[in-house]
Amino acid sequence: MADFAQLDDTSEPVPGSPAKHSAQTAVSMGRVLIDRLTPDTSVLLAFGLALLVVSLGVNLFLEESLARLGWSLLLSNSDIHAPTGLALTLLIGTFATNRLRRPRRCRKPPANDDMERAIEILATQPNASAGLVRLGDKKILFSECGKAFIMYAQQGRSWVALFDPVGCRKAWSGLTLKFMEHARQAGCRAVFYQVSPDFLPVTVEAGLKPYKLGEQAVVDLTKFDLKGGAWLKLRRSINRAERDGLQFSMLQPQDVPAVLDELLAVSSTWLEAQNAAEKGFSLGTFQPRYVAAGPVAVIRLEGRIVAFANILSVASDGDAFIDLMRHIPDTHRGMMDLLFVRIMEHMKAQGFRTLNLGMAPLAGLSTHNKAPLWNHVGERIFRSGERFYNFQGVLAFKAKFDPEWQPRYLVVSGRGMPVVSMLDITMLIGGGLKGILRK
Repeated sequence: MADFAQLDDTSEPVPGSPAKHSAQTAVSMGRVLIDRLTPDTSVLLAFGLALLVVSLGVNLFLEESLARLGWSLLLSNSDIHAPTGLALTLLIGTFATNRLRRPRRCRKPPANDDMERAIEILATQPNASAGLVRLGDKKILFSECGKAFIMYAQQGRSWVALFDPVGCRKAWSGLTLKFMEHARQAGCRAVFYQVSPDFLPVTVEAGLKPYKLGEQAVVDLTKFDLKGGAWLKLRRSINRAERDGLQFSMLQPQDVPAVLDELLAVSSTWLEAQNAAEKGFSLGTFQPRYVAAGPVAVIRLEGRIVAFANILSVASDGDAFIDLMRHIPDTHRGMMDLLFVRIMEHMKAQGFRTLNLGMAPLAGLSTHNKAPLWNHVGERIFRSGERFYNFQGVLAFKAKFDPEWQPRYLVVSGRGMPVVSMLDITMLIGGGLKGILRK
């Protein structure tokens, strides 16, 4: 015990004693060691720069290469299943979007003057779906000549333009470059979503890369006719629906305000049954002013509205687009068949030439040996991703109306698969992560 008592003695050393010299020596050695281990300012700056380069390199690797590697493993003979691969890719994309520098936001809605200018241009061009600009959830960028515009929104580091530029085609090239430059100045990537083959040459010349998204169903109304054996099943479906009391009518814009409460009730019931939040961007949302801006097709049962769809149209080339579709679930098996067929017949009688039924996502992707990896990934998701989206069901429903299938593309800047861009678009349409998780 005496030895331990001596070790625990905390009395101060006597001045001039060996203990004091030992302490001073230790302090001196510590200072020298600290001076040796502490780099100068130039070394610290060099180390910081190297760390920044490595961080950016890892970020780029995650975005452009790791996703490609993951999907290559998925498409090989490994035991990784498609849903697992999809979840892994989304996780990688989520991590990759956590950038070191946040871009400037551009969520401010368009000014009233810009919206009025855009609506004037709508009447001069053939794409009825461009009427989605009326939602007011997208920014508007005009060409220098003022005869064309791009509607877009920002999510993460992506500036996502919806559809081809709207308006004068001669202005497309300059407007595309202007959009890309503005996105670059904001620290973002330019992305074009659901563009047509007509726009691809412009994007290729601008150095962008296209990826096929799926196919859009467009019905040629000049040839639409339910006569003949090929339409027998569809005729039976709508005849049964009408025998069971379902009635179709087309409401003109001036008649829509009187039934907005009924339409809202149908919309709310549908969203609740789907456990879904309102989407947006490339999909219509229930906004009273937006719904009442054009004709609305309705189905009634015993005088009560049980289904509806609002119609966007342009007079220039006779194109129409079925946008917002809502119905009370489990009302009648043939209800939506009746709604679509009667819309087609009505629009044909009004002189319209085409009716756009919207996209069938990931449909029509070629998967031959020379096809890009993106196509193989998309085709695998189309076949195995029903838990995430009703890919095959949407295709089957639209196919029964014998449409012309037109390819639609995603066009982005940069290299590698556009996983991050697609994640940003998904978040944009779904209203953020919370909206996506509700479905």
